[in-house]
Amino acid sequence: MGVGKKVLDDVKPYLMMVLLQVGYAGMYIVSVASLKQGMNHFVLVTYRNIVATAVMTPFAIFFERGLRPKITMRIFIKMCGLALLEPVIDQNLYYLGNKLTSASFSSALVNILPAVTFIMAIILRMEKLRFRSRHSQAKVAGTMCTVIGAVLMIMYHGPVVQFPWAKGAHHADPSAAAAAQSSGSWLSGTIMIIASCVAWAGFFVLQSNTLNSYPAPLTLTSIICGMGAVTNAGVTLVAERHDMGVWKVGLDTRLFTVVYSGIVCSGVAFYVQGLVTKTRGPVFVTAFQPLCMLITTFMGSILLKEETTLGSVIGAAIIVLGLYSLIWGKSSDILDSKPANSAAEKLALPLTSVSTNGNSGNGGANGCNGGRHVCGGQVADDVETPAPVKGAICY
Repeated sequence: MGVGKKVLDDVKPYLMMVLLQVGYAGMYIVSVASLKQGMNHFVLVTYRNIVATAVMTPFAIFFERGLRPKITMRIFIKMCGLALLEPVIDQNLYYLGNKLTSASFSSALVNILPAVTFIMAIILRMEKLRFRSRHSQAKVAGTMCTVIGAVLMIMYHGPVVQFPWAKGAHHADPSAAAAAQSSGSWLSGTIMIIASCVAWAGFFVLQSNTLNSYPAPLTLTSIICGMGAVTNAGVTLVAERHDMGVWKVGLDTRLFTVVYSGIVCSGVAFYVQGLVTKTRGPVFVTAFQPLCMLITTFMGSILLKEETTLGSVIGAAIIVLGLYSLIWGKSSDILDSKPANSAAEKLALPLTSVSTNGNSGNGGANGCNGGRHVCGGQVADDVETPAPVKGAICY
């Protein structure tokens, strides 16, 4: 029973992150469809976080009753930073960049997130880097590969790659794809996605730090989403003050996008990421992005008839290679965090004291130090006292 529970505890973080990537892939697809139908990205972010707050708050009230620590000024400032980084900056920049590029391209470029998170963690001294260690060298090499792959995706497009499952599907709307590829808006969208990754990485790092002082993930998620919804609503009112019609959402793909992204990608995602970040660290959480890229590319080529260029494929492959080099380097941190029980420690015999002619200098009977030994400044009772040995030395 104990072995099964241990295996489940080891597998649980991996399972949660895999399911989360499937959820993110669905969000990428439906959000691109809604944005290209004319939905305003500010409004989408606001409604998304309102839904997340409404869904997560009852769970926080019920399951964390009496467990929530007091919110100090320092914790409140961290919460404000979290609400600004993810619901406001990251989501708006990502949705806008997604609209200007494509779902498959944006999900591939987001794979630079682990490298950005790793660099931030080093700067903030949350990650250890020893240049003589192979694991540290793998971390550095992996980070460089992700940057090279991202640059390649930006600078080189190349011919369109035809996937077997989507053969013939792209001919439905070739002009739209060609315009998107050749337009200057593609570069602007790319820059916005990279900036959103920087904000998202900052969110992971700050979330990890905040959970140490405020260990109530459900409540923290509800507060982040609530503050993000209020802040983004203010931004939307200012940015779209000349067109209040953007707030209208019909019973179509736009409503589904709001509900789906709010529940899965804000409420559940923030909570699950917080749990895994607390046990495995922020870099581990971001290491599953390639799975999301594969799912999104497959679904986008079928549902959205998106075209994937050779440059995107090669760049994504280099990013994934660098990503798993970074993960291999991170594996040493997980091993180092476990308590060491070396073979020498297991085979070491307990020290025992011996007596000299049955007399003790401290008045003890049948042994020196009263049948005890001194080891490392601590006095311990003998496990077994051997027979008296003539000329033995007591310590």
